Amino acid sequence: MPEFPLADLQRLTSGHLHDPFRLLGRHGHRLRALCPGAAQVALAGVPDASWRRLPGSDVFEADVGERLLPAHYTLHWRDSAGNDHTYTDPYTFKPLLSDFDLHLFGQGRHWHPQNVLGAHPRQVDGVDGVLFAVWAPNAQGVSVVGDWNGWDGRWHPMRSRADSGVWELFIPGARAGQLYKFELRTAHGLLLKADPYARAGEMRPANASRVTAPSRHVWGDHAWLERRAANDWHRQPISIYELHLGSWRRRPDGSFQSYQEIADQLVPYVSDLGFTHVELLPVMEHPFDGSWGYQCTGYFAPTARHGDPDGLRLLIDRLHQAGIGVILDWVPAHFPRDDHALARFDGTALYEHADPRLGEHPDWGTLIFNFGRAEVKSFLIGSALHWVEAFHVDGLRVDAVASMLYLDYSRGPGQWLPNRHGGNENLEAVEFLREVCGVVQGQHPGTLMIAEESTAWPQVSRPAWAGGLGFALKWNMGW
Repeated sequence: MPEFPLADLQRLTSGHLHDPFRLLGRHGHRLRALCPGAAQVALAGVPDASWRRLPGSDVFEADVGERLLPAHYTLHWRDSAGNDHTYTDPYTFKPLLSDFDLHLFGQGRHWHPQNVLGAHPRQVDGVDGVLFAVWAPNAQGVSVVGDWNGWDGRWHPMRSRADSGVWELFIPGARAGQLYKFELRTAHGLLLKADPYARAGEMRPANASRVTAPSRHVWGDHAWLERRAANDWHRQPISIYELHLGSWRRRPDGSFQSYQEIADQLVPYVSDLGFTHVELLPVMEHPFDGSWGYQCTGYFAPTARHGDPDGLRLLIDRLHQAGIGVILDWVPAHFPRDDHALARFDGTALYEHADPRLGEHPDWGTLIFNFGRAEVKSFLIGSALHWVEAFHVDGLRVDAVASMLYLDYSRGPGQWLPNRHGGNENLEAVEFLREVCGVVQGQHPGTLMIAEESTAWPQVSRPAWAGGLGFALKWNMGW
């Protein structure tokens, strides 16, 4: 009789086992290794161990007796073509995400979820690799696929972290620069999704996420940040030069300029014109050039059209050193339906509302965030803080605020649902806007949250404690 439930093996083989560690790794005197495509398997340093394939599976098992083995051992395997491979078994590592982080995320109170979820190169017990984590509570199983495993979802099934809806796996040998996605098994089949928390992605039309190392940019804008924190922008003149990086200037052949090329031209140009700030149309990753970035798929990733994330840091740093502030357009109102991104991420309406009267935008054909869901709040507030903290931006111009505030925005009778009081105000969006403005401006004095609000909603720029939305400024839409 096997020393494990056969049902676990069946679920692992079909991609439905929520905790592969129950079966894989060392269990007493037995080792079990997942090696899809292997013809033979051997344990480094123990050549006499006899391995057998468990029936109908890609799992190999060996009896190692009472041998003392490294906590994280190395396996050699040979494929059917005779090629040899070596890897460190990922199913020997303990869970790495803290219960406290998962609790905060699930409460909508984790302001830095990108430090928990996503892909993070790190060393664990002396082993280099990447910790992957993704929120997909309704998935039946999740695997990480990428450059290191041939994009084969049979490798690297992840471990579900109880009721948090988060899946995690540390993969030894994975490294910065490699491309990856998450393969999610749902009630309706397999989905291949980019990482919502990725710090970088491929150049469109490709859409995989890229593992990123910590930034190597050395900032030189310390004096600017000190002045910003001490400034009261309400009592100083502000003049803003708005531009779209992709169309402001191009190379002679029509291709996009790099962030550094833009910096070389933009900094002296704006300085000569005398503007105090630039406002960049969304620099977040997006698949469609024609959207100008207003249909984002990468809420933590600068677009690869102009280079890597450190290139954007260089551009902002150069502007700051010239005494020019940087405002980014930020789009929490809606997101596109692209299959690789947030839409029905785990086979269900996860980031959006399931009811189209709440979850679909009739004008733009996009999906509307569920602002009342705690994990979505963590995601969006984390995104806002990410641009302020990781890229030193001085403010966020929040796009399409009116569409967030009104449940009947651009909808006719019968096309919208009233709030609990029977009104047309989106109370969850109001609460979210107050919270994100309070967190960003409270944690980073001198930063500006600016509303692009096109109606007569009252007290947009009044503090939340006084009944307002908490924005610092509102765009003058009738200029």
